[in-house]
Amino acid sequence: MSHGRAPRRRFTLLAAPLAAAALAVTLTACDSGNQTSGGGDTNFVTSNSGIATAAKDERVDAPPLDGETLDGEKLDLADYKGKIIVLNAWGSWCAPCRLESKYFNKVAKETEDQGVQFVGINTRDNSRSNAISFEEEHGVVYPSFYDRTGKLLLRFPKGTFKLQSIPSTVVIDRDGKLAARYVGPLDDTQLHKMIDPLIAEK
Repeated sequence: MSHGRAPRRRFTLLAAPLAAAALAVTLTACDSGNQTSGGGDTNFVTSNSGIATAAKDERVDAPPLDGETLDGEKLDLADYKGKIIVLNAWGSWCAPCRLESKYFNKVAKETEDQGVQFVGINTRDNSRSNAISFEEEHGVVYPSFYDRTGKLLLRFPKGTFKLQSIPSTVVIDRDGKLAARYVGPLDDTQLHKMIDPLIAEK
């Protein structure tokens, strides 16, 4: 008897396009700013601007983050204890990353004297040289981790960085807590919306 084969074959034919669609979503690597979901385990609430924030008393600890810079120097977020840290995941292959770089440089300079430290997380660049060329071309003024496989990003709790969506930005408050997040490219106005309330916190 072969009555069971036809339904199984029909299921296989239906499952193939669904699997392909899921794979396409997973491989979406460079985000243009349309994804604004928050949630996860971070207590983030997403506003109409797409910026997700957590109330001060509901923030969770940022994970320890240490590794190497693009130049092979040691980099540890613990060295910036007591500062507001803006973490931006980027890749030299990512067009929106190129667009937002001038805004990150601008705001990094504007807020440096207010206790804000910008740090990049370069990911999915197969060679450091590509990432270094990107930084030189765009005049990046702050250090970046070299995280080719995304291992550092995976240290963050669900609802923070989305490894398949680059660029992404997370802001850590002075107490080392995850305070804000955005998926997609940011301009200087949006960056100030994320950072300025934390600068004002006592």
